[in-house]
Amino acid sequence: MMNAILALEDGSVFHGQGFGARATACGEVCFNTSMTGYQEILTDPSYKGQIVSMTYPLIGNYGVNLQDVESWRPHVAGFVIRELSPVVSNWRADYSLAEYLEQNGIPGIQGIDTRALTKKLRVRGALKGVLSTEGLADEEAVGRAKAWQGLVGVDYVKEVTHKESFRWDEKDEQSASFNLARGSGTVEARQVRDPLPPADIPVVAYDFGIKYNILRRLRQHGFRVQVVPATATAAEVMQHKPAGIFLSNGPGDPAALGYAVRAVADLVKTGVPIFGICLGHQILGQAFGGRTFKLKFGHRGANQPVKDLATGRVEITSQNHGFAVDPQSLPGEVTVNRINLNDQTVEGMRHKTKPVFCVQYHPEASPGPHDSTPLFAEFREMIEKQK
Repeated sequence: MMNAILALEDGSVFHGQGFGARATACGEVCFNTSMTGYQEILTDPSYKGQIVSMTYPLIGNYGVNLQDVESWRPHVAGFVIRELSPVVSNWRADYSLAEYLEQNGIPGIQGIDTRALTKKLRVRGALKGVLSTEGLADEEAVGRAKAWQGLVGVDYVKEVTHKESFRWDEKDEQSASFNLARGSGTVEARQVRDPLPPADIPVVAYDFGIKYNILRRLRQHGFRVQVVPATATAAEVMQHKPAGIFLSNGPGDPAALGYAVRAVADLVKTGVPIFGICLGHQILGQAFGGRTFKLKFGHRGANQPVKDLATGRVEITSQNHGFAVDPQSLPGEVTVNRINLNDQTVEGMRHKTKPVFCVQYHPEASPGPHDSTPLFAEFREMIEKQK
């Protein structure tokens, strides 16, 4: 066991046992309320620049498997938990959590009071912090936390986006749903999948830090997906002749992404149907002429209640964001059609005359509730109507 320290910019210091890599990392300290899904959280590009604390007390019991990762590598700066499971018990596991973090140079700390940390973050808001397993002294750690640049005004999207355009899953080997029931005989059970429908609708997906399960869901709904970098212009997108355009999740401050806002504003004018989630929702808000602002401690977890104002239906959603759209800044042609029931922030928007809609949460929910999965079918229906 390594000694480890988590220090916050307000001078708070937590001591615990280190696991994962012997390293020191700066980041915005935030908490996630999910009970499962730690490997999807680790590999979600939206967590770039953040030290994530899990509120569920026992983490690591089912290890890490390479089939369920959400991007090409883990992106969290550091990982904070109450207790690391001493046993990895899952037949699909490829690594323990500690091994996976060590391989990817990410420090972790266990044995601290995560309830006290969560309460502090809820009262004070998200704080800059340092996590070190290298024997950093308290005073130096607090000093580094205070000196870190933070997230506001920083473009992390360019650090996580794929640099080149590519076609997602051309051979249909990565998108079908996992199916344990038919795994038998000489076939390895981990490779048994449900059949996929024909990929008959071409769409372009902006990679602002896209999760692989979003791409899987798009393919499962019959989309042929061309992924483009975050810096792609509207003209470059239209060269692919898409029937629809998808705007992905991603990290950092949406107000720092002027290039993406300009491209999306141009694409809205084309009349091609657009569906955005999370950061894509915030970029659309700005493309409409609105503004974004930083939330006190963000929404991160798989139990966020969202109300559809048109139907009254409540969805339990998976979320991960620290910024939101200011509803007072939106023009009259844009309607807010979903709100968060905890704090009434904007969770969904729709253009009144153009085929454009977006949500602040994750309908692909990997893992999480599946209440919002029909949004992908809604996107397909919108495209078919446009045809």
